[in-house]
Amino acid sequence: MTPFPMSEQKIRFAAKDVSGFIPEVKAEVNRYFKETGKSKHANWRMVRNSVVVLLMTWGSYALIMTGWFTPMQMLMLAILMGIGAAGVGFGVAHDALHGAYTSNDTINKLLGYTFDLLGANGYMWKITHNVIHHTYTNIPGVDEDLDVSPLVRLSPESPRYSFHRFQQFFAFPAYSLATINWLFAKDFQQFMKRDIGPYKDKRHPMSEIVTLIVTKAFVVFYMIVLPLMVLDLAWWQFLIGFMAMHMTAGLILGVIFQLAHVVEGTEYLGPDDDGNMEHAWLIHEMRTTSNFAHSNKLLQAYIGGLNYQIEHHLFPQVCSIHYPEIGKIVREVAARYDIPYHYHPTLRAAIRSHLHMLKELGQPVAA
Repeated sequence: MTPFPMSEQKIRFAAKDVSGFIPEVKAEVNRYFKETGKSKHANWRMVRNSVVVLLMTWGSYALIMTGWFTPMQMLMLAILMGIGAAGVGFGVAHDALHGAYTSNDTINKLLGYTFDLLGANGYMWKITHNVIHHTYTNIPGVDEDLDVSPLVRLSPESPRYSFHRFQQFFAFPAYSLATINWLFAKDFQQFMKRDIGPYKDKRHPMSEIVTLIVTKAFVVFYMIVLPLMVLDLAWWQFLIGFMAMHMTAGLILGVIFQLAHVVEGTEYLGPDDDGNMEHAWLIHEMRTTSNFAHSNKLLQAYIGGLNYQIEHHLFPQVCSIHYPEIGKIVREVAARYDIPYHYHPTLRAAIRSHLHMLKELGQPVAA
């Protein structure tokens, strides 16, 4: 398999699921919501979790801005802000940008702006994540999540450099730069691309270009300019705190999202020469996605249920708070039809599996 040239052929997933898994799993999940009377959107527990991470993020920022604390205490608050920021990305913005947080499009849009307030662009995320990644999961040359940086080789079809043999040692520090990259580079680069995944000669609405510029400027003002104006800190002390916040958020975000697809067992699947995929789309998602740590309730609350990535990929417009319950259904139906359900029992096991994959992908390609 080689990276698929999207400009030459459109990818087509198989039209039918010969196993019967897809209609049954959809019917069972729909039956669950009908029989329980539950909404597919956020409940009070989801709102509670969201309030906690929002307060952790901007509450920490507010405390730092008071100037009441020592530089070391401010550093601890900056790290706490980074932990909160990752939680906002997982458990507020992610659901909202998928239209899953609430049935109200306006509220989803407003909650989605929390992503922009942390330095990333929600509009571009919906293109690269909601559309490209969710549709073409683990298809080399199309899924841009496999090409986040040439520093880390996440696909067997990506270019390999000699330093990749050590990537299991430096990948996590590289992940920690994710939000810094988002704030200063990635979104601008994506807006300037003519081709993004399957989109050719993509033109962006002027309103989104204005939003990009205004929100980036606002984030730079409140995260950099204002603290330097207000706080009695040397520039290097501020820089340490700023980097600590972003590297904490970037590391958590990077690791959690990689545990969904770049672990042992998940597959890299590509089309034939005519652009045809072997499996129907939902089956493709089952084969390329993995879950972890279902029994860790605290982790589940913090990362917005994204340890249930299989359920998220199958039902992205269902709020993540419901994934543990529908996960039982998906796993049971998958077992009946002998469909893969990739799972690691703990966070540690999932991280270990990801490191093993990084080591494997970093080895020289056999001739």
